[in-house]
Amino acid sequence: MAEFSLIDLIRTRAATQARDDVVLGIGDDAALLQPPPGMQLAVAMDTLNAGVHFPAGTAAADIGWKALAVNLSDLAAMGAEPAWCTLSLSLPDGDPDWMIGFLDGFLALARAHRVALVGGDTTRGPLSVSVTVHGFVAPGRALRRDGARAGDTVWVSGALGGAAGALEQWRRGMAPGQGPGRETRIDPALRQRLDRPLPRVALGRALTGTATACIDISDGVLADLGHVCAASGIGARLDVDALPGREALRPHFDGDLLRTLQATGGDDYELCFHRACGPGRRRARGRGRGGRGGHPRGRDRRGAGRARFRCRRRALAAGAHRP
Repeated sequence: MAEFSLIDLIRTRAATQARDDVVLGIGDDAALLQPPPGMQLAVAMDTLNAGVHFPAGTAAADIGWKALAVNLSDLAAMGAEPAWCTLSLSLPDGDPDWMIGFLDGFLALARAHRVALVGGDTTRGPLSVSVTVHGFVAPGRALRRDGARAGDTVWVSGALGGAAGALEQWRRGMAPGQGPGRETRIDPALRQRLDRPLPRVALGRALTGTATACIDISDGVLADLGHVCAASGIGARLDVDALPGREALRPHFDGDLLRTLQATGGDDYELCFHRACGPGRRRARGRGRGGRGGHPRGRDRRGAGRARFRCRRRALAAGAHRP
């Protein structure tokens, strides 16, 4: 498929997700967009490369979904409402079937969050996808990394380690689909966590005004919680054996590898957030697609210059989990 034919395909498919604040979309030298009065613009960008961020042979629709999902997760971590995105594609060839599949996945998630694709770029080269997302947040309401304080409770929005588990199985030479036994195939539930993460947009928006700090878990909870601690000037102690999501991993992994996958594996795209503990604090309930509610389960303990938290072994059946 020639470049201009590819652009026409993208423009035709993207036109199905229209927004009134898009004055001029795909087709000109630049998009013209109208932010709401009095709102701040939150902007995030991520790049996915074949063989680094997704295994070879990943379905085009799953690549499209994930390319947008990881960016929406950044907006969720800021408490922003998604609005627009741009897409830059490096493709080894112009396979129209692959492009149609990619757009199926990408635009399905865009529709779920009312995100309009307003521009981008295409070029020939190794498979690589870059997405920039734009969203709105009221002044002073954005969730940030630098607001956590000693004594806060620390939560995560869902199970950890599933995506890393799927990658570990892929590295061992396993294949997706139905094999003769679990030793020869990637666990479908883990593969779903890798290929189709659910950005917690509704929860992120519900947390504005209630969370003191927030980050999305892309590099593993150990690293990302560390970023919050560094930005906030505090510390934390983590009981890795109590992180939620172990049940899905136990049939395949144990010991130190299980702990490593959950704590450092990454690609979870859950939210890790902090909330002040004390009388009058409100519960945050995120509703809608990709949203989960939160319920308090204990509190942090205050130390000499360090905020510490303990993991609880029992995860909440529905809602955020507090490590």
